[in-house]
Amino acid sequence: MGPVSKRATIYLDADLHTALKMKAAVQDRSISDLVNDAVREMLREDAEDLAAFDERANEPFVAYEDMVKWLKADGRL
Repeated sequence: MGPVSKRATIYLDADLHTALKMKAAVQDRSISDLVNDAVREMLREDAEDLAAFDERANEPFVAYEDMVKWLKADGRL
């Protein structure tokens, strides 16, 4: 058995809705499929960001002020 779908009500900007309907028609897909794919991609990007944060968790913290001072002393600012 496949994943269970849940019904949700969302409100889209009228122009976005029109564009989404057109894209769905051109691709012979449903609006729900397009929205599900977009949300999956957004969550996948979030998961990648969280993994990157985890990988860098043990790096030393550098305060913004110290970074600006370092860039200025290094001649980059």
